[in-house]
This record gives sequence, C-alpha cells and structure tokens, in this order.
Amino acid sequence: MQDELIARAKAWLAEDPDAETRDELAKLIDAEALPELAARFSGTLQFGTAGLRGELGAGPMRMNRSVVIRAAAGLAAYLKSKGETNGLVVIGYDARHKSADFARDTAAVMTGAGLRAAVLPRPLPTPVLAYAIRHLGAAAGVEVTASHNPPRDNGYKVYLGDGSQIVPPADAEIAAEIDAVRALADVPRPDSGWETLDEGVLDAYLARTDAVLATGSPRTARTVYTAMHGVGKDVLLAAFARAGFPAPVLVAEQAEPDPDFPTVAFPNPEEPGAMDLAFAKARETGPDLIIANDPDADRCAVAVKAGADWRMLRGDEVGALLAEHLVRRGARGTFAESIVSSSLLGRIAGKAGLPYEETLTGFKWIARVEGLRYGYEEALGYCVDPDGVRDKDGITAALLITELASELKEEGRTLLDLLDDIAVEYGLHATDQLSVRVEDLSVIANAMRRLREQPPTELAGLAITKSEDLTKGTDQLPPTDGLRYTLDGARVIVRPSGTEPKLKCYLEVVVPVGTHDDLPAAHAKATELLTAIKRDLSAAAGI
Repeated sequence: MQDELIARAKAWLAEDPDAETRDELAKLIDAEALPELAARFSGTLQFGTAGLRGELGAGPMRMNRSVVIRAAAGLAAYLKSKGETNGLVVIGYDARHKSADFARDTAAVMTGAGLRAAVLPRPLPTPVLAYAIRHLGAAAGVEVTASHNPPRDNGYKVYLGDGSQIVPPADAEIAAEIDAVRALADVPRPDSGWETLDEGVLDAYLARTDAVLATGSPRTARTVYTAMHGVGKDVLLAAFARAGFPAPVLVAEQAEPDPDFPTVAFPNPEEPGAMDLAFAKARETGPDLIIANDPDADRCAVAVKAGADWRMLRGDEVGALLAEHLVRRGARGTFAESIVSSSLLGRIAGKAGLPYEETLTGFKWIARVEGLRYGYEEALGYCVDPDGVRDKDGITAALLITELASELKEEGRTLLDLLDDIAVEYGLHATDQLSVRVEDLSVIANAMRRLREQPPTELAGLAITKSEDLTKGTDQLPPTDGLRYTLDGARVIVRPSGTEPKLKCYLEVVVPVGTHDDLPAAHAKATELLTAIKRDLSAAAGI
C-alpha cells in the first residue's frame, strides 16, 4: 500500500508541468509524508455542476495545473463531441493564486484541440465572462475562480453557449471525458494561437449595465464600497460613474485585489467580521448605504443604518426589495428563486400577476427558467438583467439597489422603511441560516442520515405538516441531496453545500402583521421562533 502510494505520487510528479507543485510534491515524497500523500492521492477532485473547486496543491485531490489541463481537455473533447469543431471558448479569471496560469493553460488546451480560445484582458468579475459568452457567440466559457472561498482555494466554473452554468447531464458527460484523458503529454498545448481580448468586451458589458436603470431615475444615494480584496472595484466604479451616481467611498484596505485576503478570515460578506472595515468607513463618512461584492463580484451585499449603527441586510431582504422595485417599474416576465430562498418572492410576484418559479439551489438552475425577468438566491446572488448576464451579477445588482435607495431618499425614506411596508403587505417573512463548517465530511453525511432515519415531528413547538426527501425529486424539481420540512408558519431546508465543506440549514418563519404598529412584536416573535428552530434542528441532526 505504501509502495503503491509513493509510486502514484512519483508518476504524478513526472508529468507535473508546474515547478512550484513539483517541488512541493518532491518534498512530501522525500519525507515519506504518508498521511498527507494519502489525502492528496485518495481519489480525484470530482467535476460536477459547480465545475471544480478545491485547495491549491500537488496531486489529483487538489487544484493545480495538471488537474486543470485534464479538465480543459475533457471540456474540449465534450464540445467536439457535440459538433463544436471550431467553436469559441471564452476564458475569464479572478486574482487568486494560480488563476492566470489556469486560464492560460485552458486557452492552450482549447487551441491544441482545434477550438478557438479568447482570454479576457485581465482579472475581471465573473459576470463579465458570463456576458462575454453570449456577446461573442461562444460555444462555452470558463471562469477560473473560487468566488468567496478561503485564500488557499481555487476553482474552475464551466458555462455553455447559452451563457449559463452547466447542469446535468453535461457535467457527467464532461467528467467522463476528463476521466478518459490519459497522460498529460498526450494533450497538445501550443505556446500561442489564442486571442487575448481587448477592452471592447468590458466596454460592451458596461454599456449594458445602463439598461438596468430607469431613464431619468434619481441617482443621489451615497455609498461606501468594499471589493473584499477581489476584482470588482474598477468595474463597479466605472458602472457607477456611467450611471451618474456619486462616486462610492472605498474601503481602502480591501479595494485592490489580494489573493491572500489579509483583512478577513473568509472573503465573504456574510461571514462574521468581513464587513467590519466597511462599517467603520460608514460611521466615518455617513453614506446612505454600504455595498460589498465578493472577490469575483458576482454577489452583492447591502448594509444600512439601523438605529445608531449599521447592519447587513439578509440576502432575502435585498431579494424582496429588488423584486418590489422591479414590480413598481412595470417589469414583465417570470420571477424565479431557488428553494432555499424566501417564499416572499412568490407572494410579490403573485400580487403583481407575474409568473413565479422555484428551482433547485444555484444560478445554473435559476438562469434556465423560461421567460426569466428576475432571479435571486438568498446567498447574495441577484440576476436583474437576464438578457445580458444569465447568472448572478454583483455589479448590476449594486446599481439597481442604489437606484432604489435614491428614489426612497428623494421621498425622505430608506430601504428599511420599504421593508416594513412589505412586511405589513405580505406578513413578516424572516429568514436565518444554521451553517456548520466541518473538517470531516462524514459529519455532514451522518447528520443527513440521522435526519432521514429519525425525522423530527416538530420544531420550536410547530408541527411539521410535510417532510420531503428531495433525493426523490418532486413534481417541480429534479432530485437533489436535501430535506424539506413544511411547518405551520415556517419552512426548513437542510442540504450539504455544493462548494464548501458545510452543512447548510435554511430557515424561514412567516408572522402575520396587521399594521406598522405590530412590527416590533412580529420581529420579536420571528426571532424567538428562528432561535428555537435552530436549537431543535441542531439536536435532531446531532450537530
């Protein structure tokens, strides 16, 4: 067993094209670091509907140039099997460690396979890549990013020619082609032959961002903005300048791309502490709202002044605000969200007489909804211009929420005032999340098994009226690994994260509200219920 492991590591070392990971692996082999080698060679990083995502390092269970070259070769073979013998593949990348290398390797593999490849001119937001696919008529797109994962991670996200991320069966078919790649030496990788795009594609994207705003709308709201050490700053500033908004005040410590994300534990606006510097800048400058992007700028976080200090709006709150704004502007088309997002969107769409659809988790599903006009997911993802970007877009979402804040400002009101109006209109829809990050993935599997074998009959004293194991699918949804509980006045969904070692539980309670005077009591009741559901669900899952 030990000899076989060392042999596998040496075989990988012999064909690794990256001096850095070769050196890393050679040291592990010399030291006979068997547990570490076993972790890296216990299988292969699985290609799925999120593409690839994992920790950087040598070996098939890590993100590295060898793994990326194989993934690119598999994607190229898949595209050719579908008749795309001369198709264009557009490649974008963020500013993480190795992202530029992975993008260049992908371009080389596509070119070597006889396809055409075009690489974005520099690290840019993921929505620019999603836009470029449709704008250039590409057969596929690749974005090298790990979004808001920790600094040691990177990832590889694949889009097809419709501009949305892959879904089954394409993921399994691409994975099969990746598995069929034998020696890296068999994958042609010329040194040139692909195109590096100029600023034209970014200019076209920025011109498109204007379309999300209403002609002549107020543009007065002042913002503090953090790029969270990612690639959003220049594009967001350009979009805000084009729109005529006041220039955002930058959180200087987080404004420039830095793959080490030095000021945050996790570069995700939802994580504790990530917004502390933005809050400090807001206390200093007194803006109307805070805007944050995640590192690849496909998500948008919003914070507002609440009493004496600032607070983050939940993704569901921003989702409802944007929906209400679009309805008031006369938007037509289908409103869609994933099953883990608030049921409030369905009520807003229903009252407006608009079609509404619920999908599985992820924009790969939301973007495919027929006639989509607006889609969102509670994890800070908003698609407000589906004809331009069929994915979440943190730049256009920031423009639209700042337009709404400007309109309310002209009326002497705030985003919180509109949220209160929405609660009175539809009932208070309060959401929360119980999220458990693990080192050992068996903890997640055990929790899911326990809930399936011993399902709870009530949570927080509320009877569970319907339990659904989503692995069986429903009339509206294909199968997925998850559990959904419908309670009297509440809803809970439990699922493993598709991109991180986390078990995620999504909670929603709906508390009726008669008048604005009833709001404080309704909020207190919602908080009490959410706290109790978290407690009881933790006990039931054994986490």
